Amino acid sequence: MRTKLDVTEGIFPMPVLMIATYNEDGSVNVMNDAWGTMQERGVVALNLTESHKTVKNIKARGAFTVSIADAAHITEADYFGIESGNRTAGKFARSGLTASKAETVDAPVINEFPLCLECEFIEYQNNPYGCGVIGKVMNVTADESVMVNGRLDMSLVNAIAFDPYTHGYYKVTERVGEAFQDGKKLKEQR
Repeated sequence: MRTKLDVTEGIFPMPVLMIATYNEDGSVNVMNDAWGTMQERGVVALNLTESHKTVKNIKARGAFTVSIADAAHITEADYFGIESGNRTAGKFARSGLTASKAETVDAPVINEFPLCLECEFIEYQNNPYGCGVIGKVMNVTADESVMVNGRLDMSLVNAIAFDPYTHGYYKVTERVGEAFQDGKKLKEQR
C-alpha cells in the first residue's frame, strides 16, 4: 500500500544553487534557488519569477553565475533564500562571504562555494510552463580544494540538496555507482 502525500514539488534531490549577480550599483546579490537544472548540455534553466531582484539584475547585466552550495555554508545558503535583495540592501555583505569577478561574464563568483558556472543570459520565458531564466554556460571553475589529479572530485564539493518533503538539507557526497557502466550487467544477462 502507498501513502498519499500533499507535496507537488516532490523530486529529490533538488539542487541548492546560489545564483549571483551584480546590482545596479555594482554590489553583489545572491539568491538560493532549488528550482534549477541543466536544460541541455551547456544550458542552465532557473525557474525564477520576474519579481526576484536576481532576475532584474540578470536582464540588466546579461549574465549570472550558478554556484553549487556546500555543507560548510548551509547558514549562508539558507540566508540567501530567506532574505530578499528587494528588501535588504547589503544582503551579501551581511553573509561574510567574499566574491571575485567572473572570468568570462559580468557577474560575481562567490569564492567560498567550490564549484561555479559562469552563464550568459539567453532569454526569459514567462509563459505558464516556461522555465524562467535560460543561460548559456560560458565557463566552469572549481576551487583547487576539490580537485584531485587535475579532475573535479564531487565528494570533496560536499554539495547539498534540498528535501521538499521536510524542508531539510542533505549532503550529497558518497559515490555509489558508475554511470553508463553498472547497467551493463543487466544487458549482459540476455
